[in-house]
Amino acid sequence: MSEQALTVTVAYGSTKHSITVTSQDGASGPRVRDLCDVLAQVTGVPQGSQKIIFKGKSLKEPEESLCSHGIKDGSKLMMIGKRNSPEEEVELKRLKDIEKTVEQTAKKLEKMDDELTGLRNGFLAKDLQAEALGKLDHRVKVTAEQFMKLLEQIDAMSIPEVFSDCRLKKKRLVQSVQAFLAQCDRIEASISDHLTKIQTKNLALAE
Repeated sequence: MSEQALTVTVAYGSTKHSITVTSQDGASGPRVRDLCDVLAQVTGVPQGSQKIIFKGKSLKEPEESLCSHGIKDGSKLMMIGKRNSPEEEVELKRLKDIEKTVEQTAKKLEKMDDELTGLRNGFLAKDLQAEALGKLDHRVKVTAEQFMKLLEQIDAMSIPEVFSDCRLKKKRLVQSVQAFLAQCDRIEASISDHLTKIQTKNLALAE
């Protein structure tokens, strides 16, 4: 089992930062991306602009563990990289605020998906299922509308070519929202399919 936390010294310019890096998933020791996350917060240099060097070699693979590079408590590293301009930081903050809203909306969608699984597994009396599915369908449609508005909000942002970190974040955010919209479509289709099955059974029983 790798160490769950490492304290290292990172030199950036004329400043030395003592940084404790912890593993984000708890399954293994801290990875290169965990170190990048902390450095972005401490120095203001975005991950995409960071070049971290240990014993003359660059740490390039985000998913590699720090210990696989021989980094341990007390190791000394160096970072090269340029901070974003104040203008780019303003755009980044706007994108991060939208990202938080996306994450909150996605959590609601996940709960709806779980509810649908419960209904399909018969956790509700059959005579109550149709009504519950109808309400769930309405909530999914409202959530899809919220994602569409967020997508419009992101698309409306005009980001200069030189703001590379912002442009990358915007692209990833668009892909993320599009994936959640596709999930909304899948859930709606499943609800419709399940409703059809219930109605078919009810008709058969009525006959």
